[in-house]
Amino acid sequence: MNTPKIAITAFSSISPLGNNSDQVWEKYLDNNHCFTKHFLDQQETSVAALDAESKQIVAEIRESDIKYKFLDDSVLFALGASRKAIEKAGWNSNDIFGINIGSSRGATDLFEKHYKEYLETGKAQTLASPTTTLGNISSWIAHDLQSAGPEISHSITCSTALHALLNGVAWLKSGMADKFLVGGSEAPLTDFTIGQMRALKIYSRLDQEIDLWPNLAFDFKKTQNTMILGEGAGVCCLEAGEKENAIAYVIGVGYATEILEHNISISAEADCFQKSMKMALKDIDLESVDAIVMHAPGTIKGDLTELRAIEKVFGSNLPLLTTNKWKIGHTFGASGMLSLELALLMLQNDIFIETPFSESKKQDKSIKRVLINAVGFGGNAVSIFIEKA
Repeated sequence: MNTPKIAITAFSSISPLGNNSDQVWEKYLDNNHCFTKHFLDQQETSVAALDAESKQIVAEIRESDIKYKFLDDSVLFALGASRKAIEKAGWNSNDIFGINIGSSRGATDLFEKHYKEYLETGKAQTLASPTTTLGNISSWIAHDLQSAGPEISHSITCSTALHALLNGVAWLKSGMADKFLVGGSEAPLTDFTIGQMRALKIYSRLDQEIDLWPNLAFDFKKTQNTMILGEGAGVCCLEAGEKENAIAYVIGVGYATEILEHNISISAEADCFQKSMKMALKDIDLESVDAIVMHAPGTIKGDLTELRAIEKVFGSNLPLLTTNKWKIGHTFGASGMLSLELALLMLQNDIFIETPFSESKKQDKSIKRVLINAVGFGGNAVSIFIEKA
């Protein structure tokens, strides 16, 4: 059976990098990070928050419909990105398309506020349940876009967004849909979320941060964990078949899960990544992989085990390697889609974006094929291989 090519016909995001492709690319071309200090978890904390213009867009969406007034930021981020994506793709109300937007933690801020109020008053708000359920992101997007296709929400921790892309590819290849909107959204800059990351001993410590680079994602010699959280959403439009407006094509997908020693464990050579990359690159000449956007969250073990997995798969002839978490932090369920955005922009502009504090790697050929990795708690790895249209 001939399976159709899977085209990416549009991409949109809202993140600390901005809210349109020109802004995002401009930010990637400079060597400045997006971290600022906010008072969270009872102390000054480095985070990557939306810029003022993006926050204004979110505020306007909230005010645009009385029903949106009480929604969590994670839903509003996704609404903003989704509206722009389908406009770019040229989809309209007559198009039937599926929606799969996931989130690692869901309506974090709203849940914390509702629970705090319940503890103080002994009563829950009327809308507490429907506005904090995991499935409410895709449901609200379907409402907002008046779509008629299937809607799916899920949480597969930090690989959530790329799992959404996997789902979209599966639906399109099965013939059950022709178009799918996929992505992830996360609004984790809350006291309790930061507190949980600190409890795991993986969050960057202000007293040890290097001012120039608070998050040392991709520094494989660091002696401390430097993960920092960011917020945002990213979505892309997938369509079955060759398309004139295609930005890129998905030419390989891979996934794997590790057997866990404990809740956040990952093996020394990230077996799950080795398996997911090999699946995505099946029957493909490894020398044709021009770059890899790594998951690399900024933790000692997370960064190093992924590098070891890449070395296992590619041997000594490594592609160009990069990550964006030194710049925008870890956006949990949205992170894989924001990594895909970086990959797409590098394809479109034929410029490799490296980490500013790593040994410089010369780009000696055009960037035509890029592999994107993501993994989350539980060893759920996903690898997506894309090719320039």
